[in-house]
Amino acid sequence: MTAAPTTRATARPTRRRAGAPRVWLGALPLLVFATVCFGLPVGALLYGALTRDDQATGATAVTGEHLQRSLQGPYLTSLIGSVQLSALTAVIGTVLGVLIAQAVVTARGGALRNAVLTASGVLANFGGIPLAFAFVATLGISGVVTRIGKLDSLGWNLYSFTGLAVIYLYFLIPLMVLVILPALDGLRPQWREAAQNAGATSWQFWRHVGVPVLAPSLLGGFVLLFGSAFAAHATAAALVGGSVPLVTLKIADALSGNVLVGQENVALALSLDMIVIAGLVMAVYLPLQRRSSRWLH
Repeated sequence: MTAAPTTRATARPTRRRAGAPRVWLGALPLLVFATVCFGLPVGALLYGALTRDDQATGATAVTGEHLQRSLQGPYLTSLIGSVQLSALTAVIGTVLGVLIAQAVVTARGGALRNAVLTASGVLANFGGIPLAFAFVATLGISGVVTRIGKLDSLGWNLYSFTGLAVIYLYFLIPLMVLVILPALDGLRPQWREAAQNAGATSWQFWRHVGVPVLAPSLLGGFVLLFGSAFAAHATAAALVGGSVPLVTLKIADALSGNVLVGQENVALALSLDMIVIAGLVMAVYLPLQRRSSRWLH
């Protein structure tokens, strides 16, 4: 009577091992797509950033000169400027996006929710040159709002670091609303009721229950906003040109030869620096995300 259960127990791992190759075959198209669309460009970028062609002999040699130049002078200044702008707008966008999403969740009417979601979906994808033109016509030197409110007398300058941050928040805040709204919907009313029955205040509930549960979504939203601002180019190029040091603008100048000719490899090195910075942000995010996700289980 004990032989049959033993036979069944030993048969299950065999079936699982037999089905393992099928799982990999199902994921093969995705792996091929990721390799072609991400692996090949990154490989070409690494090759260009770490090699140098001798114009006389045509030989290719490995060098760290381009990476070294990308971390000096105006290139380093542009990297720091992009990190500062991205971090500032990501923090502000995360805070304001959460507050707006929380107001939508607590609202009783469904019309407000639908209106906010629709507007957020549109504004989160509104960028580039059209966004820059809209702000120039509104808050530029001769903009409508600037003239009516006499903002120029208050020291307002759209074509500055502050003005660029305001423009980035225009599409980062709606993006955060779309990201965090489902997580706020996942907060169970029973948790708040249990906290109130235990004598906890609203602040204590958010500190010990709400924020830890939302931490993975908050961190994920911050990383998404940071990456969106860090990689933005068209809006900044159309608005500030080279007056605000940003790494994406330096890469464009190096590739087009607007400042110096033959700086294509330095532009690739700057792109590699951006990948490293984004990787560092993800390296900080992933351990915190795994630690915070324990509250959901």
